Amino acid sequence: MVTFVAQKYNDYTFRMSKSDKIIVGISIGDLNGIGSEIVLKTFQDARMLEFCTPVIFASVKLMSFFKKELNLDVPVYGIDSLDKIAHKKVNVFNVWKEQVDINFGKEEKQIGEYAIKSLEASVKALKEGQIDVLVTAPIHKSNVQSESFNFPGHTDYLAKELKGESLMLMVSNSLRVGLLTDHVAVKDVSATITRELIEKKINTIHKTLIQDFGIPKPKIAVLGINPHNGDNGVIGKEDDEVLIPTLTNLKNNGKLVYGPYAADSFFGSSNYKNFDVIIASYHDQGLIPFKTLAFGTGVNYTAGLDKIRTSPDHGTAFDVAGKGVANHESFKQAVYTAIDIFMKRNEYEEISKNPLQINKRKPFSKKK
Repeated sequence: MVTFVAQKYNDYTFRMSKSDKIIVGISIGDLNGIGSEIVLKTFQDARMLEFCTPVIFASVKLMSFFKKELNLDVPVYGIDSLDKIAHKKVNVFNVWKEQVDINFGKEEKQIGEYAIKSLEASVKALKEGQIDVLVTAPIHKSNVQSESFNFPGHTDYLAKELKGESLMLMVSNSLRVGLLTDHVAVKDVSATITRELIEKKINTIHKTLIQDFGIPKPKIAVLGINPHNGDNGVIGKEDDEVLIPTLTNLKNNGKLVYGPYAADSFFGSSNYKNFDVIIASYHDQGLIPFKTLAFGTGVNYTAGLDKIRTSPDHGTAFDVAGKGVANHESFKQAVYTAIDIFMKRNEYEEISKNPLQINKRKPFSKKK
């Protein structure tokens, strides 16, 4: 039997196993951006090491450079094998050992190549069970493109590498927003949204809310595709012909799905507070209100996969890179969220195996 002890940090309480610390793998992102800074700032507080063991996929030589350059007091421990991970230390797995020249705030193809080296090594470790969860620092979508890596972002790459049906889900303390389409050009959105896609995405989010967030009967709101849901075909027929029939079918199958709602007034009216998740049709329809309401504390979670990955809700922030002023709150929240989901998913799997031994403990809670 595993024995759990409570660990508290700020407003959060985690139940941690005495025998196993959750190992948080971290891909370092664009080295000319703020990734290294927000990672090191997150673990500058030694209390973080009480409930997880971080493993940064980069180079200990380079992380030591960032520490000195940004005047951060974070002891780092270099390892050349994942068998050597040390608990209560900030581990740096040496993906490379050569010198890398850093030019803060600049977009450079070579730096993008190192971001992908870090990502590929960390995903490999995640697939092989050498780390428990993955938290990714921001990449620059342009300078990572190559013949071997031609994905619009992390989500698409992870969908290829891991099992399951991926869905971008933005999470904060009071709001969750999922997307039917993520990195799709606006001109292609309506053609991409089919009945099959809608059913697949809503089924994914329904399962995610149950197993990863502990919500037994999730209430799901869906935003319309066109302005005013198409105004009965005046502005577009996709809502009437594709979205509404599909939602009706999902409702008839027992899911608590509501909508479609006109997107322009949905968040301003605070209607979003009545639901466990809101499904937007495309990227900006969902992420603009989310980042307006939760920027700096939001987390990007790749739902629907067999492994857990989170990231902060912002990009490389080249404009402030190297200045020591980057806010690490979103990255810290991404670490918290990954740990929480990992524990809730494990408990859900245990309950599913042994339905008569239901454990009502809450692995993660935020004080009211």
